[in-house]
Amino acid sequence: MGGDDAGVAAGRGRTVFLDARGLIGCRHRLGLDATYPEQLAEVREDPGVQQRRAAAQAHRDRVRDTLVAEDPDSWVIIDPAQPARVRADATLRACAAGAARIWGGLLPQEPDTGRRGGAEILLRDVAGGYIPVIVVNHKVTDPRRPEPAEFHPLTSDLLYWRPEPDRARKLRQQPRDQQRLAHVYRMLQRLGLATATPVGGVIGFHFDRILVHDLTAVLTDYDNRYADRIAVLRGEVATVPSKVPECRQCPWWTRGAAGGCQTWLNEHRDVSVVAPGSRAEVLRAHGVRTIDELAAWAAPEPEDWQHGPFEEAVVTARAWLVDAPLVRRSDRVWVRRADVEVDVDLESYQEDGAYLWGTLLDGKYRPFVTWDPLPTEDEGRSFAEFWTWLMEIREQAMAAGKTFAAYCYSRSAEDKWLYESARRFAGRPGVPTAAQVTQFVDSAQWVDMFQAVTDQFICPSGKGLKKIAPVAGFAWRDPEAGGEASMSWYRRAVGYDAVPDLTQRTRLFEYNEDDVRATAVLREWMNPRTPTEHCADREVPALADFAQAPTAPTDLSPSPSPAQA
Repeated sequence: MGGDDAGVAAGRGRTVFLDARGLIGCRHRLGLDATYPEQLAEVREDPGVQQRRAAAQAHRDRVRDTLVAEDPDSWVIIDPAQPARVRADATLRACAAGAARIWGGLLPQEPDTGRRGGAEILLRDVAGGYIPVIVVNHKVTDPRRPEPAEFHPLTSDLLYWRPEPDRARKLRQQPRDQQRLAHVYRMLQRLGLATATPVGGVIGFHFDRILVHDLTAVLTDYDNRYADRIAVLRGEVATVPSKVPECRQCPWWTRGAAGGCQTWLNEHRDVSVVAPGSRAEVLRAHGVRTIDELAAWAAPEPEDWQHGPFEEAVVTARAWLVDAPLVRRSDRVWVRRADVEVDVDLESYQEDGAYLWGTLLDGKYRPFVTWDPLPTEDEGRSFAEFWTWLMEIREQAMAAGKTFAAYCYSRSAEDKWLYESARRFAGRPGVPTAAQVTQFVDSAQWVDMFQAVTDQFICPSGKGLKKIAPVAGFAWRDPEAGGEASMSWYRRAVGYDAVPDLTQRTRLFEYNEDDVRATAVLREWMNPRTPTEHCADREVPALADFAQAPTAPTDLSPSPSPAQA
């Protein structure tokens, strides 16, 4: 898999094509995919990726059927079952005929530039040319109460192109959408079919409006990005591994010569191992390419560093060199405790809903679940039961003069589905209002253990629950436990593809129970109720232990906290 060889060999001796999907993500993976396709032949695609792709196709089908039904005579549908050349010819004929709306348009491949692609919708502009509109299965805006703001996104009616500022929405940054629109716009431009003003649209998950993008400022970045990526495919630019979020699900992470990218990065002690993504890019610009070089940093902080305290980046490198999974930020680790403590973890499927709310109280696991395949009205019943139970436990504690707290790990998912469920099932018995959800999640009684970990520790190897809880001594029963795996378990559990598999329901219960128990174990380890040898204060080294770069393997017994001294 040698990084340099991968880039050089990628497209040598043949014509290569690049569509918009290759513009976002790891450029090294792009080169490897093109150079060694035979090594991917037996790779089993992640079930979560398969399910997201199927969900995206179902969303596109729904959008197509709904829009076409509104005005069938205005649409030309390009048959997706036809070969690419036939589809491209049909698209050009429709454009030449002045079709008002084209679904599934595919543009001719460009052998010289390498571009290929199309858009779900090509919309005829009254001023001439076609506007590309893509359909995606993710959110592109969020609701916003009308209020003064510096920027309001432009949105348009689904059937008629009428862009106008939308005070009820705020923009979600989705660079991949803008890059795809720029890609299609350049292809339309080459054919003389583009609008005079660079513009495009996106229909997102909610399918209520078209989000309008002015592509003027995007095109320069797109042109630079495209030139780089096509050069990688053609073997004109060499690449080497660099750790990015995409690595978690990449087949090349553990595949290829010398054990894959993970082995290469560790053997080369690449700085991205401890400073992934854009952090590594900043450091390399300052001549720091290895973990050792970052650990030895003695100069002032780089002026262009925008990723938190730079000192912590240096400490992360030093901790990695001595295999320390965590570093205490302060002398005493602390997390809020209460007389009555409930741990909460949910399981959801795609954007279809939350089917399981798992809880732990006094060591007893209690799930609130629906096994009707999502989306289902029965989800409202299970959510209402969960919320009613949680509020009853809280009220009983307060009535007895006791303190109460509910804990989750990374509250973004729980908060999302609390609000979504309250909205979707509003008015049903036991379902809270959005205001009641806000009152709870904004209170001190809703504790995010992920935030507590972030505040208390530097985490060289990551700070997901599966990374942190084992340091506190917890182990999951299922070696395959994880969010992506649970998606395929759920499909089998509810019988999406066959007869429901009840063993997978048990597996999901155990996975969810382990997550809430891991949260409880972590909390007790961080702030035990009674003095104990097994606690973070005693087991985790402090920042002071990394004041100097290690020059040799070091015994990093944690410095005692003031309470232990």
